Amino acid sequence: MATEAYNPFENAQAQFDGVAETLGLESGIRELLRRPMKEIHFTIPVKMDDGTTKVFQAFRFKHNDARGPAKGGIRFHPHETADTVRALSMWMTWKCAVVDIPLGGGKGGVICDPHNLSLAEQERLCRGYARQLYHQLGPNLDVPAPDVMTNGQHMLWILDEYETISGGRFPGMITGKPVGMGGSLGRTEATGYGVIYILKDLLRQIGMDPANTTASFQGFGNVAEYAASMYSELGGKVIAVSCWNQKDGKAYTFKKAGGCNIAELVSLKDSFGSIDKDKAQGLGYELLPGDAWLSQDVDILVPAALENQITPAVFPSISKQVKIICEAANGPTTPDCDKLIQERNIILLPDFLCNAGGVTCSYFEQVQCNMNYFWDKKEVLEKLEYTMTKAFRAVYELSKEQNLYMRDAAYTIAIKRVANAVKLRGWV
Repeated sequence: MATEAYNPFENAQAQFDGVAETLGLESGIRELLRRPMKEIHFTIPVKMDDGTTKVFQAFRFKHNDARGPAKGGIRFHPHETADTVRALSMWMTWKCAVVDIPLGGGKGGVICDPHNLSLAEQERLCRGYARQLYHQLGPNLDVPAPDVMTNGQHMLWILDEYETISGGRFPGMITGKPVGMGGSLGRTEATGYGVIYILKDLLRQIGMDPANTTASFQGFGNVAEYAASMYSELGGKVIAVSCWNQKDGKAYTFKKAGGCNIAELVSLKDSFGSIDKDKAQGLGYELLPGDAWLSQDVDILVPAALENQITPAVFPSISKQVKIICEAANGPTTPDCDKLIQERNIILLPDFLCNAGGVTCSYFEQVQCNMNYFWDKKEVLEKLEYTMTKAFRAVYELSKEQNLYMRDAAYTIAIKRVANAVKLRGWV
């Protein structure tokens, strides 16, 4: 259902340009903020297990660091592109600004498929990444984290290589590390829980009881799993879950009109986030096409997988019952669909606010590492809920005061904060 016709960086720029025009930003600030300040394209030679050398193409982009060190994940993906990394680095700037944490936006990627690499080859790739970027990374410069197809082990290899070169200990130079090795408790759940902290407060603001609502999710990776679990704990009913099937190479939607048992679906999930369709059908789940999640008669749609999923082409299939779109993924709605959402009076919780729980908890990890003092899980999640709820209320109140679409309200707050930092530093 995603379409190649949409360029993520052009989408990110279009969203920025619209708000910049409304705010009347001066031309110098617009030029500075609509593209990354620094782009590093490089190659990583890796000695493979069979003795050959393979050269991998890689990126690290810094969109803006006026408010603090750049922050952003590293993706391993065979179809990674420079424009995807550009867009994600830009969204990271707004994400950090809208939740008001002192970090900027960055992003990295390597064109590779880790499923086709041994652990030893993955380790050499990670260490090569750290060596190539040693002078660009650091707790006060640019702080990476896991992203698509990377994990805590990859981060630890990068950290170890960085510390080996520097001759010191700098656990705050990277986040998403395993607990016990500088990682933060609560980080695994943070993005998914953050989505629901915001949804819960929205429902409170508009007078809806979560227990009287239904939802449909796209995706069943880490974010969707924890979001769906918390939503169910609040009494909400998940009617459908769509996810990619690694074996078949296509997506399916699993539906149960009486409500999906999330713990049950988790028990059927493999390491790729694929649900065993035969076992699910045996437990009474209806098997539907992958895009069927979008057309369910539910109150809330939660795109939590891919970009460019809600487009003008598919929008007519969205049920008239849908009241809220909760963007747990990055860029799931294309800019040309925002007008249609507004015309239907659907409340949209924008991605860079909705899924900011991950970077917020990464910031908490960085703080803990730099202090060399770690909080318990309860404290981490309390701080996370406070930060996410505070950010949402600022966006919601502005949207009401100025009759703004929620995405525009979030952008207005984020762009103003970054533009102000740029001005105060005398960059423009």
